[in-house]
Amino acid sequence: MSQPRIDAHQHFWRYEPRDYRWISDDMAVLKQDLLPEQLATALQRHKIQASVVVQACSSIEESRWLLEIAEQTSYVKGVVGWVDIASPELGAQLEQLAHPLLRGIRHQVQDEANPAAWLSDGAVNRGLRQLQQQGYVYELLVTHRHLHEGAQFAARHDQHALILDHFGKPDLSRGARHWAQQIAPFAALEHVSCKLSGLLTEPRPAGMTPNDLLPYFDVALDAFGPERLLFGSDWPVCLLAGSYQDALTLCQRATAALSRDQQDAIFGGNAYRLYNLQNSFLEYP
Repeated sequence: MSQPRIDAHQHFWRYEPRDYRWISDDMAVLKQDLLPEQLATALQRHKIQASVVVQACSSIEESRWLLEIAEQTSYVKGVVGWVDIASPELGAQLEQLAHPLLRGIRHQVQDEANPAAWLSDGAVNRGLRQLQQQGYVYELLVTHRHLHEGAQFAARHDQHALILDHFGKPDLSRGARHWAQQIAPFAALEHVSCKLSGLLTEPRPAGMTPNDLLPYFDVALDAFGPERLLFGSDWPVCLLAGSYQDALTLCQRATAALSRDQQDAIFGGNAYRLYNLQNSFLEYP
């Protein structure tokens, strides 16, 4: 069977400032409802057959809503939701969200007052062990400031797949060589994959163009190999820096020298495998 084309990282929301406090005043394009019908046109244009929708606020209610959206949307094949993994009620929360389309869990660790303390917290680590025992992928969202602690966290939890979101949000002012050193401990962990997503919206030094981001893709390919990388548009956050096509084109340019099988893995096959997605996908003429 040919590999489906999958966008492994996108979001939806009904915008409420109190729920999405990370959306600042200079992100006006995101201060609106952003829903499946608005993404569908871009997916169809680029023949993307499926997507994985990812939580954007720390809310079980949002996760439940995303599961309802997934049930009603032909192209959404998986949901990465949110639970309070440090809670003694974690089991009950997972029971509330139990659904065939719930394929993973994420917490916005980058927004914690002390991400390093969160990653080392005993209750958090017990919770992640429980998530892995139940077969959920865990997505790690940290910035370059806490990649060291993030790698230690990932090393403690090797009973199921972990995915590092958005390249680990590198410090673009320090260059790809510095980031290669930061990312090496993750690359050494075979259960960790990395999303080729979000780089366009990271703060860039003056004069840095999208083409100047290509060395970061080269580092990721060298570190993880094509079998542990996933394309994600990060729509609609990508709209802060351009269009859906801009996010897709950058990743296509960065992987153009790979074999067809390697490209197919990055643009869908790896997401299909890691999230254990359903077999039926949209077909385009």
